[in-house]
Amino acid sequence: MARTKEFDQEFVLHKAMNLFWEQGYEKTSLQQLVTHMGIHKGSLYDTFGEKRNLYNLALKRYCERYETSLKHRVESSRSSKETIQQFFDSAIREREDKPQGCFIVNAAVELSNHDDEARDSVRVNWEHVEGIIRDLIVQGQQSGEFDETLDSVQLASFLNNALIGLRVMVKTNPDREKLSSIIEMNMSVLK
Repeated sequence: MARTKEFDQEFVLHKAMNLFWEQGYEKTSLQQLVTHMGIHKGSLYDTFGEKRNLYNLALKRYCERYETSLKHRVESSRSSKETIQQFFDSAIREREDKPQGCFIVNAAVELSNHDDEARDSVRVNWEHVEGIIRDLIVQGQQSGEFDETLDSVQLASFLNNALIGLRVMVKTNPDREKLSSIIEMNMSVLK
């Protein structure tokens, strides 16, 4: 007779996500996961499969949370430009709040050459973010906030790339003034 799970799967997945986010895939051992998640090794395997599968589930969970956060900002914003500015500003705040940086960027750097599923999760997330930015640009053009002659597809690609680059840079550069100046330069293309 199969035992019933004595733990909240969402809760322990969240704990695994935080540990992978902090340490990365390679530096996180199975024993650390079991201890941090507060479950037995057998339960980890029975529920989530092997370590790589657990990592990819955690990465997908983070991607979902990140996209939800961006969509919430869009829904509660007063202007497209303000929202895009918030996307950039949040990258600096994340550095101050979470020195391990963006889990998505960390996954791209650590695993994209070795793990197709992780690479696909990162790619899909970045495509979604680019789509959100593109929609904001179009909305801003329709409201008169941005020049209608701007190519929304190319501009969204540029800004998304700049946002990803900023997320990488904040991991090693705590100079808030320099980071703010980079944001200002990127935002200047919207004038």
